[in-house]
Amino acid sequence: MTGSAEREKGTPGRLAELLIDASTEAIDAAGGHSGGVYLRSSTPGLLRLGVLAGLPGPLFRPWGRLHVDSKFPVADAYRLGVHVVLPNATETMRRYPQFAASLPFQFGSLYVPVIGGSTTYGVLTVLRPSAPDTTEVLSALDRMTRLAEELGRALSELEDEHKDEDGPYVAWDGEPVCVRTAATHRPEGRMARFVWDPKTAAVTGDGSLHALLGLEPAEFPGTAQALADVVAPGDTYQVMAALRATAAGKPPPLPLRVRAADGSARLLDLWTPATGPLPPDGGYPVSGVVVDPGSGPLADSVADLLPDGVFCLDRLGLVTYANPRAAQLLGRPREELLGRPLWEGVPWLNQIGCEDQLRGALLSLGPVHFHVRRPDEREQGQEPYASDWLAMAVHPGQDQLTCTVAPSTRVAGPPLPLVPVHADGDGGPGNGVTSLAPLYRPIVLAIALTEAVTARQVSAVVMKELLPAFGGRRLAIYLLQERHLYLAWETGFPQGFLAPFDGVGLDTRLPGVETLTTGRPLFFDSMQQLADAYPGIPLDAEEGARAFLPLIASGRPVGSAILGFDRSRSFSGEERAVLTALAGLIAHAMEKAQRYDSEAALARGLQQALLPRRLSAHPQVETAGRYLPGTQGMEVGGDWYDVVEAGDGLALVIGDVQGHGVQAAATMGQLRSAVRAFALGDRPPDEVMSGTNHLLIDLDPGQFASCCYLRLDPASGLVRVARAGHPPPLIRTPDGRTRVWDIPGGVVLGVDPHAQYPVAELHLEPDSILALYTDGLVERPGVDIDDGIAALRVALAKAAGPAARPGGRSLAGVADRLTTAARHAADRPDDIALLLAARRAKPGRHP
Repeated sequence: MTGSAEREKGTPGRLAELLIDASTEAIDAAGGHSGGVYLRSSTPGLLRLGVLAGLPGPLFRPWGRLHVDSKFPVADAYRLGVHVVLPNATETMRRYPQFAASLPFQFGSLYVPVIGGSTTYGVLTVLRPSAPDTTEVLSALDRMTRLAEELGRALSELEDEHKDEDGPYVAWDGEPVCVRTAATHRPEGRMARFVWDPKTAAVTGDGSLHALLGLEPAEFPGTAQALADVVAPGDTYQVMAALRATAAGKPPPLPLRVRAADGSARLLDLWTPATGPLPPDGGYPVSGVVVDPGSGPLADSVADLLPDGVFCLDRLGLVTYANPRAAQLLGRPREELLGRPLWEGVPWLNQIGCEDQLRGALLSLGPVHFHVRRPDEREQGQEPYASDWLAMAVHPGQDQLTCTVAPSTRVAGPPLPLVPVHADGDGGPGNGVTSLAPLYRPIVLAIALTEAVTARQVSAVVMKELLPAFGGRRLAIYLLQERHLYLAWETGFPQGFLAPFDGVGLDTRLPGVETLTTGRPLFFDSMQQLADAYPGIPLDAEEGARAFLPLIASGRPVGSAILGFDRSRSFSGEERAVLTALAGLIAHAMEKAQRYDSEAALARGLQQALLPRRLSAHPQVETAGRYLPGTQGMEVGGDWYDVVEAGDGLALVIGDVQGHGVQAAATMGQLRSAVRAFALGDRPPDEVMSGTNHLLIDLDPGQFASCCYLRLDPASGLVRVARAGHPPPLIRTPDGRTRVWDIPGGVVLGVDPHAQYPVAELHLEPDSILALYTDGLVERPGVDIDDGIAALRVALAKAAGPAARPGGRSLAGVADRLTTAARHAADRPDDIALLLAARRAKPGRHP
């Protein structure tokens, strides 16, 4: 469960132990049936599920990672630092429709941020039965809040203990640890805990261990070998090997299935909560849990003789009991079912429809009934899924699910078509693969589209999520503009094939046009069928199938999409309905993307308008500035630079307003104007900083800014500078060496009205270069900013070249070289501003 294996992946044992304890206690305190802790990860802006209690991880993998800006309650609780209370499904749908649509079941949920000091580490969450309104869960929320506060303090202390380690210690980057809740521990005699200390070779446990094993305390000698002998006499070597491996920090895949004396299955969970270097004298202490899933009221002859199949699952999805009839109907021997996850014991049940039903039973605690088609192994390879129907029912309890299965000669409700676990191929007939299309719910694509904000991102999501589900190989998306269709995305088509169709008018007789003008999707089971319907139309292949879908959002035409398949195939009525629904989702996403493009262009225009059109010049000083907007999100940032005449010299300033958006840009404009006014009055750098600081506090925009202000006397080379929480300047001397000008500074602007900003002085030699920059140029996720500054130093030395050589590289060229990598980066998380200044030895000479 936890331990060194997780530590190697960035999930230290002590951290996992704290999250497990908090999760299980919160579930019990809030009257829930499941829950867990989302934790920040080493990827900025990404939350990951660290612990999932009372639910099987594989069924909830799509919700294992969330961006802090997503429209989900976990993200709001983390980002805003607020409690989110959703007492029932109605309230969930009202406030978080995307979350409700992805888990459309009757349950309530609570979310409390985990905060230690000034740091928000994650979110503690509990899923519970529905309540009429919020007042019914306030007492549960209070108890959860206290637990979240305790967890926050513990995580803060844990991080302080490891503050010298690289990166944040309290972060989660692996898969969630799945644990049983306290509810599943209640049945007496079914679970026992123990601890083995390899240093002393002693095994200690409470009364549950003796009760499970049917031993008196005096009958158990308390050694690892004795434990293995009584827990699994048929698999003692396996138990001993697992104990030794776990103590060495390399636990085997768990839970471990072993055999009791009567041949029944037992489960063994092992982990080590220890951290730090491996002890030389035996290894880490090992904690363990023995689960006896075969015991209980259903493991008797009465259930074994029932004519219908009966099997039980715990809340992690492990099969704890199966009668002979269930094993027969599911097509697996009992010994292959017990102690294994259902989707491993019966692989053909690993399909989207069954997963939905199990999720519903686990979350809403209400019974579910459905039909599923059973494969006939004798026919696999020819008609692999032409088989019998089974009627299944799942009845959830507090700690387990009781399932019934019976043959069904008549499907009373909508059946769940069978889908293989690993379906590859194009889904066409004769390839031995059933298409995922009948099961592909529109909400899966909808969730993926929520993070896409540009037309290119929307198209990439469609290619990634939609094409594989239907076995498609080719995709083209056209967008409508001034009664013409323009190609926005293509993949899989021969190079240049679609070029003649780019910009076609709406009066052209083409399927991609007619699907939009009529609003009807067009499906062609073969290329010949397409050629017959549109004589003379160019074809990109001789064999295959095509689907042309209209992209219409709220009655407004947006464009059309083409899905291509490599083989001929037929489109069932259900597939056509699902594809048509998905086209509507794509259309809405594309419409949003078009709005984004317009708003982004407007925002960038605003940003550019606020930056200086030209920089003040001086005969002995050359300057060059560069600004690159970030590529994430749709809002402008607050980076700026300026060069202003100040007395008989020049003032150079660079700053960065915290945050993004029009507010940040507006604040930036106000600060730039203030600094400019102070500079024109030739005020000393410390007074410029203090005055700007007071202005920002008086404006009270709820933002702060970093800034570096420098006053240069070109004649003498004297430079006086003040800094407010901004990265230090770089200096390149004529001999080619670069260094960081490590000057003292004050706090960022807009925080402390009494802040002081000390002034530092430097004599700048002729042909030297000063570099001012914002953190977007030197800061990258997972990389220390000092390393980024060091890399910029090296780049400045290389970019400038031999400064003393006549006709050397211009300062504008140096600026371009320093921003080349950032300019071509596909993912630029922050804005970048760069300002260079070079003092010339004499007018007209460039460094």
